[in-house]
Amino acid sequence: MSRALERVAAELGTTLVAARPLAGGSINAAYAVEFGDGRRLFVKLDGDAPAGAFAAERAGLRWLAEGLAGSEALRVVESVAIEGREPARFLVLELLEPAAPCGDHDELLGRGLAELHASSPGPSFGLERDNFIAALPPANAACRDWPSFYRERRLQPMFARAAERVALPAALRRDFDRVCDRLAQLSGPAEAPARLHGDLWAGNVHRDGDGRPVLIDPAVYAGHREVDLAMLRLFGGLSPRCVAAYDEAFPLAPGWSERVQLWQLYPLLVHVALFGASYLGALAE
Repeated sequence: MSRALERVAAELGTTLVAARPLAGGSINAAYAVEFGDGRRLFVKLDGDAPAGAFAAERAGLRWLAEGLAGSEALRVVESVAIEGREPARFLVLELLEPAAPCGDHDELLGRGLAELHASSPGPSFGLERDNFIAALPPANAACRDWPSFYRERRLQPMFARAAERVALPAALRRDFDRVCDRLAQLSGPAEAPARLHGDLWAGNVHRDGDGRPVLIDPAVYAGHREVDLAMLRLFGGLSPRCVAAYDEAFPLAPGWSERVQLWQLYPLLVHVALFGASYLGALAE
């Protein structure tokens, strides 16, 4: 990998001094890299990522940063460089060294997510371009209402991908169809489109050197704000303190906690499509 990292250094106008591989990425190789100009940065090298994934990630980070402009609670990891040719062969980001969470970390995260979700990206649900969640390419073509977007751009396409990966029980298919038919009734009060991270599990909430929350690895789109909270809860990253701070800054609609499982259907389908039958039990619940 040294030759690839030397090429990164050359693109940055410097030299390679040292590199340390980092664990955690399932698609790309990742390194903490020290360069001759004194900078220490995070570098992703293209592995099995689909063409355009790095460009989509960088665009998503910038889109989130627009929504958090001026926020004192939450920020997005800074993107430094990307190879200009497509498919992009590397992505260079700010290096976030591990740090213990600060004392008000959860409150900062809750307030920051409320600020992000309150920043209006426009009147429609979706995004002007498609992007990726892990290596999967969800479609983001706009819809005027949330139930239609969630059904037609999220649930039904990902259910089809999950069915390609594993045999889905007939009972699960029937239950899924019933949910899709009733989405307008199940989705709660109508809400304006919110600027979503889109892949907000606990591992994508990192911390800076002061222990403050920083968002990484998005799969952005304009959607229902409860979706980010539901995914964060699914994988253990949504504490009561975070919810309280969020609700104080941007009050949640009545019944939001009863809709959590509805919004968790999508990330669970993603996990079935990526990892197979081990997630079927959680999906059936």
